[in-house]
Amino acid sequence: MSVDPGDGPTGRRGAGGPVGPGGVRGGTRTRAAGRTRTDLAATGTQGLTNARTRIVGERTGPVADGLVTLVRAARVVRSVGRRGASAISGVVTPVGWAFLVLVPVALVVGRLLGWTELAVVGYAAVVVLLVAALSLVGRNAFVVTLSIPHERVTVGEPAVGEVVVVNPSRRRVLGVTVEIPVGRGLAELSLPGLRPGDRVSEPFTVPTTRRGVVRVGPVRTVRGDAVGLVRRELEWTGVTELFVHPRTVGIPSTSAGLLRDLEGSPTRDLAPSDISFHALREYLPGDERRAIHWRSTAKTGTFMVRQFEESRRSHIVIALSLSSADFGTEDEFELAVGVTGSLGIRAIRDARELSVVVSGLTPEFAKRKKLEVRGLGTLSRNRLLDDLAQVEHDETALRVTDLARVAGEDASGVSVAFLVVGSAATLGELRSAALGFPLGVEAVAIVCDPDTVPGLTRLSDLTVLTVGSLDDLQRSLARAAAS
Repeated sequence: MSVDPGDGPTGRRGAGGPVGPGGVRGGTRTRAAGRTRTDLAATGTQGLTNARTRIVGERTGPVADGLVTLVRAARVVRSVGRRGASAISGVVTPVGWAFLVLVPVALVVGRLLGWTELAVVGYAAVVVLLVAALSLVGRNAFVVTLSIPHERVTVGEPAVGEVVVVNPSRRRVLGVTVEIPVGRGLAELSLPGLRPGDRVSEPFTVPTTRRGVVRVGPVRTVRGDAVGLVRRELEWTGVTELFVHPRTVGIPSTSAGLLRDLEGSPTRDLAPSDISFHALREYLPGDERRAIHWRSTAKTGTFMVRQFEESRRSHIVIALSLSSADFGTEDEFELAVGVTGSLGIRAIRDARELSVVVSGLTPEFAKRKKLEVRGLGTLSRNRLLDDLAQVEHDETALRVTDLARVAGEDASGVSVAFLVVGSAATLGELRSAALGFPLGVEAVAIVCDPDTVPGLTRLSDLTVLTVGSLDDLQRSLARAAAS
């Protein structure tokens, strides 16, 4: 369901709405409620910096909508033009375009001025163009395969791919140039001529200096003339994706530290029936008869009933802000992604009920801020890290306050919530974000700042951990658990 940005109170905590088993996981959840003029002014357009606000600001009406429509149409026309130019330039090189201009100029000018030498140059250029066109005819008779031994690596780890070319025909194949798009770069290999049955293997390096998904391929061969007027590209393989995971660090089991409501462990809430016995008390109207402890009743002469400490399954929520306004530098965001992955991996290993959510994005031409969060996969370690490899901060993403507000209402049965942000988020904003979760939820804000000293701050309803590296995360969690 969709949301209007002004719904719901933002002051005190409220009960989270049930969303079924798993809480916020593997999909998109949004908020829906009434909208007021005050809320709209506070969260609808304030701080929104998408394409529409840059063009028309907060103005609405036919004129503003028409201007936005013109900009969008211009983008479509520009995109179509670029695709057409790219298709043509993929066959004719800049030198080829120069020859195409030279031929009519040389022939016409040489004919009009009676300049024989210039006319001869024009005819020679025609011959060169014809030879170049003939060089594009035909197809190489070999088989090309692309292989990458590992589909997932961590940032900084070496990654190597391999291209194998086999000549299965009965005739010799001339040397060929092989191009392999690797992310935004291009690996170029020059292969020698292949005799019948020959096999050539050429390795290449895949850069892993930055977290993300590196698209490798398709492998293509390039044919062209000796002068370089034209080139013909033939694709032989599909695209292979290499996931470059963020750096993570092993942290101690959460069952020994920060969580109060652990899986199968008693809580401070009392219930008429459970596993962990708490005490006996006098019977009150409405109590179940099966809870009466008859032996104590016989001793005291008054009906006595049992009380138990309620035990429930822990549900951990990790909320990562994707708003550029919550981070001071790119290093802070990368550290925040690593912190999120480290916490999530520990929870998955402990078999906790886990929800990892990130800020939703507001579309480019939206009139108001879109309040939604996106859940990441938590079925396995690789699934979580694959999703984290693809997240990027954005200026239109929800800030930590709205992120916590939506996540708190969507996730049910939350016992502890981690808010992962950068140094640009203030203590006031973090405390306001903590109010987005229901009462009884342990809120922990982790501020990622490589340029600061690690620290621990306790507010009335919030624990703030400041970390400068992933190693600081281990010590900070242990310190928070000990305190």
